[in-house]
Amino acid sequence: MTSHHFSRRTFLRGVGVSMALPWMESINVWGDVPAGREPGSEAPVRLACLFSGNGFHSKEWWARGAGAQMELGKVLAPLNDFRERLLFIEGLYNAEALKGNIHSSQTGNLLSGAPLASGGEIRSGTSIDQVVAQRHGRSTKVPSLILGCEASNPSVHKNYSMIYSSHISWSSPTTPTPLELYPALAFDRLFKDEAQKGDQSVLDAVLEDAHAVRRRISSSDQRKLDEYLGSVREVEQRIENAGKKGEMQGWRPTLERPDIPRPADGIPQDIAEHMRLMCDILVLGFQTDTTRVTTLKLNNDHSSLRFPNLGVDYMIHHLLSHSDTADWLKVNQFFLEQLAYIARKLDATQEGERTALDNSMILYCSSMLTGNHEASKLPVVVLGTAGGRLESGRTLSYLDKPNRRMCSLYLSLLDKVGIHLDEFGDSRERLAEV
Repeated sequence: MTSHHFSRRTFLRGVGVSMALPWMESINVWGDVPAGREPGSEAPVRLACLFSGNGFHSKEWWARGAGAQMELGKVLAPLNDFRERLLFIEGLYNAEALKGNIHSSQTGNLLSGAPLASGGEIRSGTSIDQVVAQRHGRSTKVPSLILGCEASNPSVHKNYSMIYSSHISWSSPTTPTPLELYPALAFDRLFKDEAQKGDQSVLDAVLEDAHAVRRRISSSDQRKLDEYLGSVREVEQRIENAGKKGEMQGWRPTLERPDIPRPADGIPQDIAEHMRLMCDILVLGFQTDTTRVTTLKLNNDHSSLRFPNLGVDYMIHHLLSHSDTADWLKVNQFFLEQLAYIARKLDATQEGERTALDNSMILYCSSMLTGNHEASKLPVVVLGTAGGRLESGRTLSYLDKPNRRMCSLYLSLLDKVGIHLDEFGDSRERLAEV
C-alpha cells in the first residue's frame, strides 16, 4: 500500500487524475514527502477481513504442526491446499467483548477492541480495515469495499443494539461503514463509468487545470511547466509503445476491466450464489487494483440464514450453532469453502514473483469460538504473506502468553501495510511472532 500525504497545492487535477507539480518560484507547491512509499515494481499489499457469526463446531476448529505437514480439523479442511500460506492463531480475545452480554457485545468491537455502548446507543470504535482505508484509500478508486450476505438487524438484544451483530466495519465510533448486500451494486461501485478511465491520457485529463495554473505564474515558470508537461507526454507515449510491444516494466493490475459479467439486479435467493458472487467481486477488486481493502460479512452474528443448498433448511444458523451436529459441521465447512475459493482465485493470479494471494492478508474470524458464546478465545486464521512480510505455514498459540489481545494482532498486521501505530484499541504491544 502507499501513503499519500500531500498539500492540495501540489497537484494538477482532472477527472480521476492528480499529478504533482515541479518546484516553482511563483507559487508554493511544496508538499510532504510520501510516507511508506513502496517501489513501483512491487504489487501492493491488500487486506481482506472475512467474518461468519456464531463460531464453529467445538471439536473441529483446530490446527497442529507447520507447513505442508500441518494437520487441520474438519472445519478447516477446505483450506488443506493452503497450509503453507496459512497462519492459525488460537487464544486471542477482546477484553471489552467479555464485559457486556452475548452476540452484539461480542461482535461490534471484533475489529477494533473498543468499548461498546449499551441501552440501544451506538458507539464502538474505528475498525482495522477502515484505519487502513483512511490512510491508504486514496491510492485506489474505491478506498474500501464493504460487502455482506445478510441484511443488518436494527433490533435490540439483551440491552445491546443488534447493529453491533450486523456490522464489523466501522468508519468511526458511531458510524458502521455502509454495507452492500447487492452484488450488482457492489460491481457497479467498482467499475461503472470507469471502464475507459485507463484509456485517457493523464496529461489530457489535467490540461484545463494546467492552463489555469499557467496564467498565474511567471514566464520562467511557464517554460518550466511546459517542459514538465512535455516530459510527461513523452513518458506516456513511451509507456504506451512499450505496452504494445509487451515491454512494460513495473507492476500493473492483472485485469484492466472485469472478466465476469455484471450480476443481475437484486439479491440472489440462493445463499450459495450470493456468497460466491461476493467472493468474485472481492477478487475482482484486488485483481484490477480498484480497491485494496475489502470486508466480507458472510452472515450476521445471531444469524437467521438457512442453507437449503446443503440440505440444512430445518433450523436457522443461530439455533444450529448451539449443538455440534453433523449439519453444523457441514455449514461450517460451507463458510470455509468461501475463503478457500477466494484464496484459490487469488493464488491463480500471478504478480511478478508472487501471486495475488501472496500479496494479500486475508483475516478470517468469528465473534466467538463456539455457538455457546465462548469469546475468551477467538477463532482466527490469516491467509497470505503480505508480500513476504508475514511468515505463514504456522500454528501459534497464545493461551498461556501474557499478551493475547486481538488488537495486538491488529498492530502487527498494520505494520505489514506500512501503518505503524503506538496503540490500537486496547493494545500498545505487537503480537509476538507475527
